[in-house]
Amino acid sequence: VSFLTLYGKAADFKPTGVLNSENTLDRWIISKLNRTIDECDRSFTDFDSQSAGRALATFIDELSNWYVRRSRRRFWDGDAQALETLHHCIKTLTLIMAPMVPFITEKVWQDVIKVVQPDEVESVHLADWPIFKKEAVDLELGDAVAATRRLVELGRAARAESGVKIRQPLGRALISGFGRLSHELQSEIADELNVHRIEDLSSADGELVDYSIKANFRTLGTKYGANVQEIATALSKLNAAEIVAKVRSGQPQIIASNDLSFEVNEEDLIITETPRSGWAVASHDGESVAIDLTITPELHQEGVIREIIRAIQEERKNAGFDVSDRIKLIWNGSAEVSDALESGIKLISEEVLALEVAKDPSLKFADGELELGLKLLRL
Repeated sequence: VSFLTLYGKAADFKPTGVLNSENTLDRWIISKLNRTIDECDRSFTDFDSQSAGRALATFIDELSNWYVRRSRRRFWDGDAQALETLHHCIKTLTLIMAPMVPFITEKVWQDVIKVVQPDEVESVHLADWPIFKKEAVDLELGDAVAATRRLVELGRAARAESGVKIRQPLGRALISGFGRLSHELQSEIADELNVHRIEDLSSADGELVDYSIKANFRTLGTKYGANVQEIATALSKLNAAEIVAKVRSGQPQIIASNDLSFEVNEEDLIITETPRSGWAVASHDGESVAIDLTITPELHQEGVIREIIRAIQEERKNAGFDVSDRIKLIWNGSAEVSDALESGIKLISEEVLALEVAKDPSLKFADGELELGLKLLRL
């Protein structure tokens, strides 16, 4: 709500009620919203407030932790379709939640909805229940975005394990299911993981990790009893990578021993994946992300530029500047910081809304990870 108010005011946004965006995230969140309307409608009809509450909590998480976060640049730029979509979601969410939290929703109605739509009814409790629009639901898109979010979580886990800061750009990430994601969703993954490009994992999987396998005595013992030890011995003599590829494709590994044969599936194995040097790899339920950890001098400089932007934005916040305030940026820094700032001056200026930039050699800066001194003036 505060996000919509902040950027809506900065863009002088006036809702039209027309939703015709072709943007993937706009279509996805409207689809999710309509599924939530339908689920809550049915739950309230059955007096099942718990199911309605769960549906609302899920949608709020999707709205705030994916749609809003991934659309920040569009809000920053005053994109009318993004603001229209967010306004529609918050207005509809307010209507759905009104029976459960009457006072909070009335406050939102008065302070957020009525302010920009003065012709609306006087109270949220006098407004009509939102109408479920089946034609707005896109299940295929919902599945694709869900896969995108899972891959992003795996990528974050891989980066965290590697110790490379998320603000440090990297060259590429390889993902499973590459072909089923649109270019736009691949770009979302690249931006979230701060990599330049996304590539298909299938052609390189065997080059990224070393596999080792052990018998899962719990499942194999249940199925084969006393034969479990000879199965484990036979497994130890086979090529681990070939077996993993086979069982993960859904085919059982057949173990022959003493004129008997045994089927071994993925759940019958304890699989250990050790990323090879220069890669960070994370996998779960058949989905994987591998990140190339090579940092070239160019990538390192990009990382310094990102840190400079972060430091200036933090200084803007501490100084109490409004999000739309233009500034004069006065700076000084070490040789590394100077090279990065001067090479990235256009991007930095756009990101921090600096209309004027000047270096002041007398400005002090502290020794540390980012040797940068700053002075910001509101224009």
